[in-house]
Amino acid sequence: MLSFSSAGEPASIQIRFEINSNKGAEMTKGKTQWKEFLEAVSVLQWVLSFIFLGLACYILMVYLMFTSLWPLSTLYFIWLVMDWQTPERGGRKTIFVRKWRVWKHFRDFFPVKLVKTAELSPNKNYILGCHPHGIFSVGAFTCFSTDSCGFAEVFPGVRPSLAILAGLFRIPFFREYIMSAGLLPVSKPSIVNSLSKSGKGNAVVIVIGGAAESLEASPGVHTIVVKQRKGFVRVALELGADLVPVYSFGENALFKQVIFSESSLGRKLQDLFKNIMGFAPCLFVGEHFMFLPYRTPVTTVVGSPISVPKCASPTEEEVDHYHKLYMEALSKLFHEHKVSCGLSESHELQIT
Repeated sequence: MLSFSSAGEPASIQIRFEINSNKGAEMTKGKTQWKEFLEAVSVLQWVLSFIFLGLACYILMVYLMFTSLWPLSTLYFIWLVMDWQTPERGGRKTIFVRKWRVWKHFRDFFPVKLVKTAELSPNKNYILGCHPHGIFSVGAFTCFSTDSCGFAEVFPGVRPSLAILAGLFRIPFFREYIMSAGLLPVSKPSIVNSLSKSGKGNAVVIVIGGAAESLEASPGVHTIVVKQRKGFVRVALELGADLVPVYSFGENALFKQVIFSESSLGRKLQDLFKNIMGFAPCLFVGEHFMFLPYRTPVTTVVGSPISVPKCASPTEEEVDHYHKLYMEALSKLFHEHKVSCGLSESHELQIT
């Protein structure tokens, strides 16, 4: 089994992690073995899809070119070229995929819970910044890309769309799957299209910390990467979209990860891969079969919206002002809800 290390107090982190694992074990009480099996399979298929499905789609595309089915591959390639800009124009979201029963089993495995702290008016548009990234952003995916947590009932009239790595929408076949779930590329054209051409009540969800934040994911650690990330604030000002901080408590406790020091060869290789590919390879291990995460509750808390005026050409001072307001609101959200979400008063949020 892989080991992990992190800054601070490794012994206390291990104790807290074992406590969370015991809580997860307690939640399986009262469930039938069949229900537990369905939950585990639902999560495992999602994790394996996240890791391997994109590569498998590339291999399938190339393989078909050398079989009697090559016309299908050729026709799809032509379609791919013609359809290249569709993801940035809103994609092809289907309610059917978002309502798959598998997502309810997925939700119940941890379980994942959505918490509302303030109203979101359907007469406005929003950019939701979700933290932390964790290894797989389970909280963000479950709450905003499926209907399993009841977002539509909690925030009536608001339509969420999770924005993810744009490169994933270049993968043949795989792009059709993620578009059907309502996922969007995290690019400015995509965000602008979603918040300016579809009326009001739109909410684009961005996992602000991205790959850099995923490398900090470890049980007991609450490190977010946002200080130098101001692009989402600039777009919010240009479109007049309110900013909403979101924090997923428990996200970093789902896997143990090998944390390399900043000067180590392992970290340098991770950073090199991240700069080239856009995502970072994390060395992690879960509770069972390496890929199955720990049954740790994930509570995604949606904060109060920060009113943002529309400004076609915002100045650096305006961007910095609303960026500061966002970080302060995020810190306040964390400290107000950390105890109710299973942390102790001593836990602090580290913003980098």
